[in-house]
Amino acid sequence: MKWLLVLVPLAIVLEHLAPGNDLLIFAVAALGIVPLASIMAQATGVLATRLGAGLGGLLNATFGNAAELIIALAALRSGLHEMVKASLAGTIIGNVLFVLGVAMVLGGSKHGDQRYDARAARTQATMLTLAVIALILPAAYLSIVPKAEGQMNSISALIACIMLAVYLANVAFALVRSGADVSAQAADAGHGHVHAGPAWTPRKALLVLFAVTAGIVWLSEILVGTVEAASEAMGFSDAFTGVFVLAVIGGAAEQATAIVAARQNRMDLSMSITLGASVQLALLVAPLLVLLSYWIGPHPMGLVFGPGLVLTILFAVMIAGQVASDGRADWLRGVQLLAVYLILAAVFFFVPDAVA
Repeated sequence: MKWLLVLVPLAIVLEHLAPGNDLLIFAVAALGIVPLASIMAQATGVLATRLGAGLGGLLNATFGNAAELIIALAALRSGLHEMVKASLAGTIIGNVLFVLGVAMVLGGSKHGDQRYDARAARTQATMLTLAVIALILPAAYLSIVPKAEGQMNSISALIACIMLAVYLANVAFALVRSGADVSAQAADAGHGHVHAGPAWTPRKALLVLFAVTAGIVWLSEILVGTVEAASEAMGFSDAFTGVFVLAVIGGAAEQATAIVAARQNRMDLSMSITLGASVQLALLVAPLLVLLSYWIGPHPMGLVFGPGLVLTILFAVMIAGQVASDGRADWLRGVQLLAVYLILAAVFFFVPDAVA
């Protein structure tokens, strides 16, 4: 991905020299984020190795979804709350349907039946189910009590605190139960970034991490500033752009890791990446954004997702639970997951924002 780094300065130049060409700027900035996210993962892996298993795992957990969080914060600052929710929902369903589907197709076509730890996968699936319950209930409550809109910010903040507490309990449980080495992998939630990466010193890795984070922040501001105009130019609704465009951009690095792992017959790692990343988004990133919205952006963001997003998340989690039940993967299961993802994409392409 390193050759894509040339797009980083190009996006900054285009923003100043071609401010009216929103679609081109959006595309260049989006592709420029991908190699930066990959380098961030490498730098985090170096620091994690040096810090030891426990702290290293927590560091990986913190930066595992950093690109998605930075993009979401930029959108939050601009008041694009529905775009943020669509991106969060899209990343969750993209991980458990698209990424896992591609991984199973490529891995199964090369190795036949692949095995993974069914107990660990079921644990992640259970955490994901818990997270989805927390994301669905505010919308369900509002549909039953439509006059309770004034209370939704308080309800969302309370649920966000509970979700964060559950995430911290999950990390603590993994640290206590699994011991030092295994706890790092559990706290990483399966992002696949526990490798040592390049032969960098900790000081160099830290400098790279700060530089790359600054670059992602800059490109995210450019991306969010052009996303609405670019969506209109492409004929996409805001919901489709959030669910099927921004979600892919933010998670490109870890998605590639999951697919490569399956191709190398490491289905345990691939399952852990796809399910663990979704758990972390739902239990860590989403509640953090809700709480941070009280200080960032024009007004607080609630946890009320539209009916279309609620249904898609629910379907994705149901299928993930079934796939994770027996510890076996093959290319046909991958085709089935991809079919569901494509059906959802086709429907979302025509669904108006008000419904999604």
